[in-house]
Amino acid sequence: MAITEFYLHIAFGVALTILATVITWVMLKYGRILDHPNQRSSHTTVVPKSGGISIVITFLVGMLVIVFFIDSGLMEKSYIWGFVFSAVLIAVISFVDDVREKSALFKLVTHIVAVSVVLYSGISIDTLTLPWVGLVDLEWVGYLISAIWILGLTNAYNFMDGIDGLVGSTALIAALFFMAISYYEGSSFVYITGYTIVAGSVGFLIYNAPPAKIFMGDVGSAFLGFVFATLAIIAARYDYSRTSFLVMPLLLFHFIFDSLFTFMRRLLRGENALLAHRTHLYQLLVRCGYSHLEVTLLLCCMAFLQGLGAIWMVNIPGNERLYVFIPFLLIQIIYAYLTLRRARKSGVNISDNRSRVQARRVR
Repeated sequence: MAITEFYLHIAFGVALTILATVITWVMLKYGRILDHPNQRSSHTTVVPKSGGISIVITFLVGMLVIVFFIDSGLMEKSYIWGFVFSAVLIAVISFVDDVREKSALFKLVTHIVAVSVVLYSGISIDTLTLPWVGLVDLEWVGYLISAIWILGLTNAYNFMDGIDGLVGSTALIAALFFMAISYYEGSSFVYITGYTIVAGSVGFLIYNAPPAKIFMGDVGSAFLGFVFATLAIIAARYDYSRTSFLVMPLLLFHFIFDSLFTFMRRLLRGENALLAHRTHLYQLLVRCGYSHLEVTLLLCCMAFLQGLGAIWMVNIPGNERLYVFIPFLLIQIIYAYLTLRRARKSGVNISDNRSRVQARRVR
């Protein structure tokens, strides 16, 4: 990168960060979308939400710059517009939910619609490299895997938005590592898109860092999960970098593990997995007495280590990359064991009794 280009990128990032900061401040001062505490909340006072709009807008500005001011040869316009349109659709759906609190079924159906838009635009996984097998052509199964991946990460990221600063700081770390890795491998589109997420996250975190003055809301958390999931496919298939698809699952492995672990644990206990609750691992730590700042810093350390693991991953042969997940899986298993043990010793209820009662009534 030439020195003039470097300064131009820095200026662009600063401008986007200022934009995100201003929009977050406007939502804080003049927004009328409020999060009232209830029995499942981690806060005790009314706090403005939907501050994630600032991240959505910085993303859109970055996409407009790509489309209208950067070489159109970066990626086919149909893929870009499919990506942008579906991401905006997720943001709009989530904003409506922030305002009117729609049911879990409504959100699931509308998320499926947004995922369908992505697949229709042609964005999907077509191959995977597996140990002992090598390169596997997925054919039509690739569409199914792509749909499950995008839908799963969208909701997993949303589930983790329960304490101050957690999802914003994780977005910042994951986007920084993904941006650096993809740029090193020759990316332009994914690199710039990551740039917009970094800038938006910094501007938002100024007011969301513990103790938070404003919350991200579904408009930010679901949007980030959707963008990260789709960007992983774009980076692997359509971006010049051809960054391994496995990089993003590793960068967000702590979020994916907590969501899957909690989901399976609730199913096995006979709880209604569609109902909101406070039994995610990070929520149990807060209920044990740890502050939002302490828990957020703990998970940020995990995200940073996973970022280093991602750098390690892209520098080893493709059919051996899955092995990189092993130490991080062990870390998460130990983390889950210690968290549940601490919760039991502290007398914290690790199940959702209300959910089980409602499930029995349904049956």
